[in-house]
Amino acid sequence: MSTENGPKIAILGGGIGGLAAAAFLRDQGFDSHVYEQAAALTEVGAGLVIAPNAARLLRRLGALDRFVERAVRLETGWEFRRWEDGTVLSAENLEEGCIRLYGEHTYTAHRADLLDALRSAVPEHSIHLGRRCVSVEFEGEQAVLRFEDGETVRPDILIGADGVHSRVRGAIVGPTQARDSGICAFRALVPAQKAPDFARRRAQTLWIGPDHHLVHYPVSGEEYVNLVAFAPAGADSVESWTATATVEELLGEFAGWDPRLVELIKAADTPGRWALLDREPLDRWNRGNATLLGDAAHPMFPFFAQGAAQAIEDGAVLALCLAADPGNPIAALGRYEELRRRRTARLQQVSHGRSHVNHLPDGPEQQARDLAYSQADPLKANGWIYEYDPEVAVS
Repeated sequence: MSTENGPKIAILGGGIGGLAAAAFLRDQGFDSHVYEQAAALTEVGAGLVIAPNAARLLRRLGALDRFVERAVRLETGWEFRRWEDGTVLSAENLEEGCIRLYGEHTYTAHRADLLDALRSAVPEHSIHLGRRCVSVEFEGEQAVLRFEDGETVRPDILIGADGVHSRVRGAIVGPTQARDSGICAFRALVPAQKAPDFARRRAQTLWIGPDHHLVHYPVSGEEYVNLVAFAPAGADSVESWTATATVEELLGEFAGWDPRLVELIKAADTPGRWALLDREPLDRWNRGNATLLGDAAHPMFPFFAQGAAQAIEDGAVLALCLAADPGNPIAALGRYEELRRRRTARLQQVSHGRSHVNHLPDGPEQQARDLAYSQADPLKANGWIYEYDPEVAVS
């Protein structure tokens, strides 16, 4: 359809989900406007994993070549190691397995590099920076955005891609309660030249132990090693991408672990720290002409590394639903929610469950888990995640 005659689509939030939505809308012939409060499109949070389900969609957008300029293609994935001595509990050949089963590789990357790839698929005129939204209200079925500079926007369609503290979500479903999970996450980057050899391999390595686990993998063209660690939350933890801790605090959490892991932590820059808050899946995402996408709709623990991928899938499905019923956008939003809510809720739930499994104290239950890991084939077991195709889902 012609963008000139299409609906006026506003996307609140210029992160991964917002830009993915804008890119897929453009791919389906829709123009949209992304409103981002930051003065520049930057991504904190360091690293992420792009599994085959997301890599296929980047290829579909024509953004994969841009992405792989800085992304790292994994050879080994989900290499689980014992906390105390680094014993390998399980490992998988991703280089061959992902292509054979799902037609794409798995990559690790800095979030900024994924954002850059998505932005390359969005026209510059669609992105409005430094636009802080101060309220989202409804006049009947019409969503109304009010910005700090005094502008009011009444779009035909509003997509709330404004993250875990979403204003759009608040307007659609009201206040939502978040529970303290008891877990906090530390994140840091280690310059590759300072990292031990084992951490520079093209592997996503998970060290698991009592009440803690730590993940590391290379990013940024292998110039850095991304490190994410999970530990019991302290009273001062907050849900934020910008709060910081110290290397000494992080070392304290992993005292007594394998000396190689301690060496990696010592080489880290200032760690970020944030609390993992627990949120139940929403009963609905839509109200009137507005819907939710990404973390605004389904924030999930990072233990299946699917947060960014699910936001990208959301954008693809939403654009396809609107293209299938361009004359009835509210019905299209309803279909989008119907197609996406069950899948993302399942991922929220399995990600939540993994936190308990990874943090078992040493003992019979831990030994049974380690045996199960050694016998499992996670690449096949998670096929329901990686084989997903939005075009098949919408057809």
